[in-house]
Amino acid sequence: MARDAPPTLRGERLTLRPAVDEDVPALVAMLAEPEVASWWGRHDVARVRAELPGTFAIVVDGELRGWLHVSEETDPDYRHVGFDIALASAAQGRGLGPEALLLAIRHYAARGHHRFTIDPAAHNERAIRAYARIGFKPVGVMRRYERGPDGTWHDGLLMDLLADELRP
Repeated sequence: MARDAPPTLRGERLTLRPAVDEDVPALVAMLAEPEVASWWGRHDVARVRAELPGTFAIVVDGELRGWLHVSEETDPDYRHVGFDIALASAAQGRGLGPEALLLAIRHYAARGHHRFTIDPAAHNERAIRAYARIGFKPVGVMRRYERGPDGTWHDGLLMDLLADELRP
């Protein structure tokens, strides 16, 4: 299914705009930061470029500080949106991830989506706490879900949020 470019969305402290080819070097550099790479592994130019469709650039104070990848299921019987998010090390711990997610969730809820998912590594306690603060709930552990940067398989935690559970 072809993915439409996301719209530009403006929040209190950040802007979500469609990621473009000119963002690739900054995204590759961000994903190579040790704090980010420990969760995301290796991303080269080709891999990042392939992820651009359906991806927001997270911009704070005019600087690219992260990305928010959106997987939108439009089948009326399974309508939902899945998210993946990465923030530069300097942008972490400031509530920017939850703000970006809330901005996107509100946009996709207005498009008729009622359910949202995210799947952090099961041992990424910081991310899990951040997602729970905005209303995501654990659904279950997906065993050996992803290969970690160390080459071993790691569990993932599937979390979801229903639009009518959205916290302000």
